[in-house]
Parts: sequence; C-alpha cells; structure tokens
Amino acid sequence: MEAESEPYVRLATLRQLHQVVADLNTARSLSDTVQAVADGIVTGLGYELACVNLVRPDGDLVVAAFAGNTAAEALITGRVGSRGSWERRLSMGERWGALHFIPHHEGWVLTEDDVPQWHTEGPDPRFADEWHPSDRLYAPMYASGGDGELIGVISVDRPRGGRRPGAWGQEALTMYASQAAIAIINARLRSNMQRALVRLEREQQALRASEESFRQAFEYAPSGMAIAEMGGDQHGRLLRTNDALCRLLGRPASAMRRYSFADLVHHEDVGTLLRTSAEGGRAELRLQRRDGTFVWVNLRNSVVADTADGPRFLLTHVEDIEERKRHELHLAHRASHDSLTGLPNSAELRARLSARLCRRPHAVRATAVEALDAAYDNAYDQGLTYDDGTTAYDDGFYGDPMGEGDPAFYDHHVHTVAPQEGVGEGVPGHPDDGTKGLAVLFCDLDGFKSINDRFGHQAGDAVLIEVARRLTTCVRDGDTVARLGGDEFVVLADGLGSADAADLAVRLRNAIIPPIRVDGRAVRVGASFGIGWAECGMTVEEVLQSADQRMYIEKRSRSKVHRRAG
Repeated sequence: MEAESEPYVRLATLRQLHQVVADLNTARSLSDTVQAVADGIVTGLGYELACVNLVRPDGDLVVAAFAGNTAAEALITGRVGSRGSWERRLSMGERWGALHFIPHHEGWVLTEDDVPQWHTEGPDPRFADEWHPSDRLYAPMYASGGDGELIGVISVDRPRGGRRPGAWGQEALTMYASQAAIAIINARLRSNMQRALVRLEREQQALRASEESFRQAFEYAPSGMAIAEMGGDQHGRLLRTNDALCRLLGRPASAMRRYSFADLVHHEDVGTLLRTSAEGGRAELRLQRRDGTFVWVNLRNSVVADTADGPRFLLTHVEDIEERKRHELHLAHRASHDSLTGLPNSAELRARLSARLCRRPHAVRATAVEALDAAYDNAYDQGLTYDDGTTAYDDGFYGDPMGEGDPAFYDHHVHTVAPQEGVGEGVPGHPDDGTKGLAVLFCDLDGFKSINDRFGHQAGDAVLIEVARRLTTCVRDGDTVARLGGDEFVVLADGLGSADAADLAVRLRNAIIPPIRVDGRAVRVGASFGIGWAECGMTVEEVLQSADQRMYIEKRSRSKVHRRAG
C-alpha cells in the first residue's frame, strides 16, 4: 500500500492543499493566479513538474504557466496547442474519475502532434505502478464542475516517489483542479472588472474634459447659445443661455430662464419658428430685446441626445444678423422703390397690381356678396363660370394640383371686379349700387416741364419730392402711391366705388395745386388724373394703359388756363 494512505500523510497533504488553494485566491492578477496554480502542484501535491494550459478565445490552448524546471519553462511557455490535438489526448488512455492518464506505451503516437510537451524516453517500469518519463496525466479544468465549459488543462509529471498517484493522490489532484478553475475564473472576472474600471475612469475623464470643453465653448462663444427643454409641459423653455445671447437681448440669464423662444419671437415670425425642425433646423426671425425693440437673428438647432431616453435637449445657436438684414432690406427697398421720392417704383407697382389679377375674366354678379358666395360656396357644384364658358376648376391658369378633373379643387382667388358704366338704381357701376373695385388713378403733372426748363433739374426734383409727400398724406394705409417715371404717378386704392374714386382724384388734385417753395420761390404745378379699374382678365399693362388714356381724355377736356402752372 502506498505511503499516502497513512493518516498522518493525508493530514499533511490536506494542510498543504489548503495552503496552496489559499494562495490561489490571494494572487493579484490572472497571470499570478495561473503561476500560483502551477507552483501549488509542485509544492503541495508532490509533483516535480506542472504545466497549466489555458483555452484562448479562438479555442486553442496556450501554455500559460510552468513550474519545476526552468529550462522546460523557457522551452514551452507561451506555445500553443490546437484544440483538436487536446481533444484527442483527452479521449485517449485511462479515465481516473475526472483525470485522464495516458501510459507511455499508448502515448508514443502523440509525440508528433502540436501540443507542447517535455516528456523524455526511459526504461520500462520495473513494477506495475512505477511512473514512466513518457506517462501523461491531465486534469481538465471546467467552468462549472465537470460538465461546464473547458477553461484549461493541468499537466503533471514525475510524482515524488516515482509511483503513479493512488486514489488519494488522484482525488487531491481532482479537487485541486476544481479549485484552480474557480480561482482562474475569479481572476479573469477581477481582471475584466479592473479593465472595465480603468476604461470607465478614462471615459469619465474624457467626458469631464468634453463637458468642460463644451462649457467653455458655450459660455465664451462670440455668438448667442441656448439650451432648451424638449418634450413635456416645459417644451422649449430655456434652461441655459450664454453671455453673448444675454447681451444681444439685453436680458440677464436668470430672466432668460423664464422664457422660451416662442415668448420672445416677433408675432409675424411665430409661424417661421414653429416650422423650424429641431434637428438641423434653421430660421431667420426677430427676437425681442428687453427694451421692446427687435433684432434679426439666425437660429440653428441641433439635438443633444441621451442614448437611453432619446432626444432631451435642444441646442440653439443664435447669430446676430441685424446688419446683414438691414443691408438686404436696404437693397430690396432700393430695387423696389424710387431713389428720389422713396415711393414704390414701376416694377413694384406692377408686382402689386399683378398680385391682384388673374387671367380669367370674372362674370359680373348682381352684388359683391354674390361674387364672394360664388367664389367659395358654388365652386364644388357648378364651378365659377367665366365669360368664355369655362369654370374655376377647368384645366387652365390655376392648373389642377389635386388631380386632373378633381372637383375637390376650387378657386380660392377673390376676383377683382370693376364698377361698370351705367345709370339708374340697381345698375352695376351706379354710385349707390354697392360695387367696389380696385381703382387705378393715373396722375400726370401739368406744367412740370416748364419748371425744369426755367429753374433746373434740382428744382424739378424738389417739386417731385413734395408732390410725392402730398399724395402719400391723402391716401389710406394700405393704398399704394407709386412713381411710374418722370412726372407720372399712380395710386392704387382698393374697395372704392366710382364716386369714391372720383372724390379721391379731386382730393389728390387739390393737394397738389398749392404753391411749392423751392429755393426761396413759390412754384405751382397742376395735375391731371385718369381713373381706371383693375379687373381679372386684364393684364397689368392693359390696366395702366386704360388709366393713362382716361388721364389724357381728362387733360384735354380741361381748359389750358386750368392746367397752367409754374
């Protein structure tokens, strides 16, 4: 019977096994733990050589630690054996419980495989349980008992005493392999946790650096920046604003947190703000300063997203574009207004007149109320009937945006109609019949050429400026006074009847007749007015030509005395 069977030997072995297992759990790293596994076999289990092979992520096994022989350690540590070769070895030989023993007379076929090994040749055993140098004993390590995932294999060689381990030695090696597997798994967990903690700390440091960088970029940006809530009852409320935005709007940061951009935007720009998308949206609009004035800004939105909860905050860049807008408006005003008088020029006059006209002639209704009713209520049933027999939803000027022939499309355009010449009550065009239209008053100054010839162009320009001022003061808000060119002016006045237009022409003429002071002298000009009417079916040129012709008729009908000026 082997010496290990003695009770005192078993007790000593258990003490040694307890100590080496304790050493496994005190190792600081995975590499230290694996080396402690190999060293524990030599110091605690009575083997001269021990090797620990660990499964790599690709399935092959690498020699991770060696104990008992420095030369052999240098030879095979780090070398790799394929998973197939290892599975072959673990399927051969004798099964000693969880252990695998391959005697030398079977193991010779393994000398040429790729598993790292240190076995040497030797004489045949002299007795049945004598250890041969080419014997192989493996203790597999599993993640959870014998049925779990293979995490490695312990190889042992040269048991002290030169005998194969008995039942007690086999049990001790099996228990040790089980404890080694637990220690290796725990070491891996600690290693992974340490790496995760290091990575987390680095990420937190990067996040802190990023937040600090963002804070500085936000606070010290030369243009306005704001962070607003997204969603919920407080959607759009400003959470944070930088100094540049506070200076731009003349409001302290504490006061800004009570508002949203919807509270500060100009009422005419509310629709623009609401149509601006949160992600990548841009808008040019006006925001109110603390003193009640408005400033033009360009808003650019982006979403600050939370990976778990989705979009949370709206980051808005606010750029002051007041100077650019002022320049654009100035250029637009110059393009659409007369440089001398400041009145709308010929192009702007034609644009405003064109906006009121369509190319379909409108059938005259008995009353203006009937015309509106037909425009909105009857389009579905009959369509609007024009002089050429077509209807509002016929394919023509308006097109067929809802599908060709689709009766759901009807004409929203309120047609411009003209009072008709006629006499008697109830006849369209009679001053009392209620017909209202867009009057076009064509004005030509009488005697203006003589002022230019006698006093020069500077005096003529002064007269034109004063005439423009007087015409403007005589019309309503919403009416248009435009300079057509030279000494010709045009007034557009909507919602007038024939008598109203005639009265307006008289008021305008009377406003022009009084003397005009130019360079210390008083000069006079007269004015001839022709009243035309804009009507759908007419072109802009036809409307202006009609008013012009009526002006010349009126000019010829008045005596030369009444037209004299200077």
